[in-house]
Amino acid sequence: MSKQVWQFEPTDRWIRATRSGETIADSRRAKLMIESRGELDYYFPVDDVRLELLTSSEHTETSGYRGRRKFWHLNLGDKRIENAAWTYEPKEKRPDFTGYIALVWQAMDHWYEEEEEIFHHPRNPYHRVDTLPSSRHVEVFVDGVKVADTTRPYLLFETNLPTRYYIPPEDVEQKYLTRTSSHTTCPYKGIASYYSVSVNGETLPDVVWTYPDPIPEAPKIKGLLAFWPEKDKRIRIFVDD
Repeated sequence: MSKQVWQFEPTDRWIRATRSGETIADSRRAKLMIESRGELDYYFPVDDVRLELLTSSEHTETSGYRGRRKFWHLNLGDKRIENAAWTYEPKEKRPDFTGYIALVWQAMDHWYEEEEEIFHHPRNPYHRVDTLPSSRHVEVFVDGVKVADTTRPYLLFETNLPTRYYIPPEDVEQKYLTRTSSHTTCPYKGIASYYSVSVNGETLPDVVWTYPDPIPEAPKIKGLLAFWPEKDKRIRIFVDD
């Protein structure tokens, strides 16, 4: 296994987490822990967490390089959210988390950086998302049927991810698309909605997404459509032929 790289650093952002209308953590002194592109957590000084709402859990986890992690239940009235927070015991060759506690992201209803809600996990300050207008010729075929053709796409370049081609709805054959109830979240773009594509008597579920109301940092992709070729090999995207 490659050598573990830890980044445990302060953030100037005001971080809050809420559950059932209660603010569980509220800090201007939080630290961001970055272990990998997808492993990011906020750690709060214990004084900035509602410790009176937490009770000890018997659940623990042990990792060779992380050490021993102890969990805590969150108690809100007569409701208990199990294993909603954790603390680490001291361990050599790893950041010192003494005096800090982390909250399980999914155990909270809402997270905020300053006054803006954030989704899925903390934003990585070393992660870039660049959206550029283009005149490339982009065609999308699904099972041999052309469903999109444009020379005015927006290309979204995101660190460590494939280039995504966002296409104006007017350049997509809407008769093949059906809106679904699926949603996902992205800390860098917001809440995505999905479409299925039906061609040749078959339906490919949730293979197109759009951001109807992206976060302020990603306004250029508002309402555009992106196809997901990794989900189904029948989707083929051609760029400049």
